[in-house]
Amino acid sequence: MDTHLPASQPGDTKRYDPNRALAIRLVRPRVSVTERLANIWRYRDLLRGLIVKEIRVKYKDSFLGFLWSLVNPAMFILIYYIVFQKVLGSGIPLFAIFLATGLLCWNLFQTGIMGATGAVVDNAGLVKKVAFPREILALASVGSASVFFVFQAVVLAVFLVVFQVVPSVSYLWVALIGLVALLVFASGLGILVSGITVYLRDVRHLMEILLQAWFWATPVVYAFELVANKFADHHIPVWVYLLNPVTPVVLAFQRTFYAKTDPYSVASHTVVQILPTAGPMWYFWGVLGVLVAGVVLFVVALWAFGRLEGNFAEEL
Repeated sequence: MDTHLPASQPGDTKRYDPNRALAIRLVRPRVSVTERLANIWRYRDLLRGLIVKEIRVKYKDSFLGFLWSLVNPAMFILIYYIVFQKVLGSGIPLFAIFLATGLLCWNLFQTGIMGATGAVVDNAGLVKKVAFPREILALASVGSASVFFVFQAVVLAVFLVVFQVVPSVSYLWVALIGLVALLVFASGLGILVSGITVYLRDVRHLMEILLQAWFWATPVVYAFELVANKFADHHIPVWVYLLNPVTPVVLAFQRTFYAKTDPYSVASHTVVQILPTAGPMWYFWGVLGVLVAGVVLFVVALWAFGRLEGNFAEEL
């Protein structure tokens, strides 16, 4: 390797600066997962502000404003009720409450994931100008979805009052753990896909298709035991169906708020259970599995996001 310094030529107006030529650019090593968690906590005020901003922007200049967060789920419940209860004759008693309970969980998951998928791309200007933990953008989408979850829970409460249904208090703690598990899982998945979407913009459209299929693979509009019986007929263990991380959470909410396990007759006159008749611990192990999977996914997502964010400015 030639280490000689170039000689100054006659007429040069700039003198050679050895300090500038030999300057070393220090590159900071990638931030560890624990440091990322600490940074998220350090920027929690920014996270709170982004959540508020997302909620305000969504209903900006809207006449009904936040009331749309109540109208939308109510309309979905009405449509599904007419199609599945009146037209197809699902036979599930108090089907409106059954639907409201399942949709409450599903809307939280779907809204959070879809918002997080394009969170970094949609905030390209902020990413390129301000230094902050980028994963906060995905977490803000999940956070705003959790606020809408609270609003939509009002719809469920109204149905419970109208139909005089008393929730199963002994299962309430399982539903709360399930809610935490779902938020952790959605946050991990949201962070992961938000980083990938920067490089592959088609991921957003792919997630729309996957979530549609995911919805029908979750017992929101049909009874879990109906699928479990079909699995048993084909000698497939029921735990395969429970690998869907949203299913145990939906079941825990249905068991808590719908609180009905009595058999019912479907169109084929086959009597099936609406929900498993197991005690709280059976439901607990299900949501605990989701929580563990969510924590693992969250850690992996933070690590992967750190590997991806190095070229965000160039890609955006």
